[in-house]
Amino acid sequence: MLFILMLMLGVLSACEVEGGIPEPTVAPPLSAATRVPTIAPTSAVVANQLAERRDTWTIGLSELPEYVLPALATDQGTDPVRELLFPAPLVAYGGTYTTTGVLTRVPSFANGDIEARPATVYLDPTGAVTTTVTMIITQVEQLAVTFHWNPELRWADGVPVTADDSLFAYDVARSAADPQTRELLAQIASYERVDDYTTRAVLIPDFTGPTPFLSYWAPLPRHVLRDIPPATIATSSFARAPVGYGVFVFDRRSADEIYVVRNPHAATTPPGPSRLQLRRFDTPERMRANLLNGTLDVALFTRVNTDLIAALDRDAREGVQLFDVPSSLWEHIDFNLDVEALQDIRVRRAIALGTDRSGMARTLFAGRVAVLDSWVLPFQDEIAPADQITRYPYDQAQARQLLDEAEYLLPPDTTVRASTAGVTLTLDLIMPDGSAVRRAIADQFRNDMRAVGIEIIVNELPVDAFFAADGPLYQRQFSLALFGWDAATEPGGLRLWSCAAIPVAENNWRGDNFSGWCFRDADRAIRTAETVRSPEERRAAYALQQQLWTQELPALPLFQRLTIIAAGAEVDGLRPDSLAPLTWNIARWQRIE
Repeated sequence: MLFILMLMLGVLSACEVEGGIPEPTVAPPLSAATRVPTIAPTSAVVANQLAERRDTWTIGLSELPEYVLPALATDQGTDPVRELLFPAPLVAYGGTYTTTGVLTRVPSFANGDIEARPATVYLDPTGAVTTTVTMIITQVEQLAVTFHWNPELRWADGVPVTADDSLFAYDVARSAADPQTRELLAQIASYERVDDYTTRAVLIPDFTGPTPFLSYWAPLPRHVLRDIPPATIATSSFARAPVGYGVFVFDRRSADEIYVVRNPHAATTPPGPSRLQLRRFDTPERMRANLLNGTLDVALFTRVNTDLIAALDRDAREGVQLFDVPSSLWEHIDFNLDVEALQDIRVRRAIALGTDRSGMARTLFAGRVAVLDSWVLPFQDEIAPADQITRYPYDQAQARQLLDEAEYLLPPDTTVRASTAGVTLTLDLIMPDGSAVRRAIADQFRNDMRAVGIEIIVNELPVDAFFAADGPLYQRQFSLALFGWDAATEPGGLRLWSCAAIPVAENNWRGDNFSGWCFRDADRAIRTAETVRSPEERRAAYALQQQLWTQELPALPLFQRLTIIAAGAEVDGLRPDSLAPLTWNIARWQRIE
């Protein structure tokens, strides 16, 4: 839907690394001749100011959203604001999903909110379910998911939040026809009202996926928006000053600030702050200085480099709280398996062994993030044990040996290897522009490859061109591609590594398997992993797929980005997570006396 803000660009966007981090400067005191006499405030005024300050929390962010509406996708930079006004009905935290109070519980087979019904369907000649009438008829399961909305929820204007508001959001999504929600819409056969506070999603027959409980539609205020064309809601005045249903509601905003206050119609009054100020800072230096002088209570640093990390470590010795949070955004390099040189597994393994990924992590993030061995991330339950997969530690001697075995040799007085036919081992590396992090990765990668005799030609492309349907990534016109994926609680392997996910002309260049990797046993494993209900069977299938994936190496995983959250010593209750927004548990934040 239009109000789900640019999911793919959010998934694949880069964070800039700023320059050095100077120590905050303090202005020298005024001389006696230039001092301006002041009138001391009364003790009552001071007490009131202190009380107001203690009840008003200020959070520093590197960006503020221009528009705020419910979303199915998450973005680490802007979600702290959205979560205050439109809390996600279910939030990912600690590798699983938990309710925020918008839904009364997480739907499951165990509690009866997910049920499997028999459905009669038609099959096409390949055996796939189709809506076209054919001669092949069979029965499959069709899931129905029931959502119980909290009857105590109130919009900022006091109107109850009901099932009709969720249905209204679904209708807006269908009318707006935003490409970011087409995938979810395509999974839903119907979305219906059961009663005033209950909705039900009936999924398409033979639905496969581990998260049918995410097929809800976060409410929109029907009584406010029903006369606004659906296609304009996402950029309307409402989206700039929204009427939400969270513990906090919108108060006012400026170019660099958003103010929210407690929802006066909330059913309960949590013990946390009454007012919040969210401030945007254009540099991490300014945000850190404001944290140190007490203007900020909490700061979210998504643009991190080694200088900033060192400065924050010094601050921590003075009492500032620091939380290292590996981001859900992780970097990797895809190998295009249509390129002849990269079809040789020895060349791919040589590239992996010859790349100093730990060195990159030290240069960029002071070694605070670990090198990834698989495409499944450490916070995901499906990650395979390290002793069950193939790993590629930095070893340039072994990389050179593999290239020799692949008969890519170094002719006398040359620095670039060539095949016995005289074809040099020169590969292009494409990546989206605008990211200092990726530029640093590309520079280090080029130097590492040059050291083993591989020439890398780096080509930065505008983000829109890089991810365009007719661009080099989807058309698979590249040798190597450096970019990032934004992971979720579930790995979602079908869209990344199944044979059907290879973008080709026959599927209109859709799918995210840009390497073009199609391995029968791995394809079967990923399909099993995405369709079985048993957690044990799911983990076993994912483990098998990762064993084959790391053995065949269609891509080189690098590392997750790093986010750092800093807070004053008196702040208590922060529970940072790679997936949950910073403010997901804002009602539990407190000041320690």
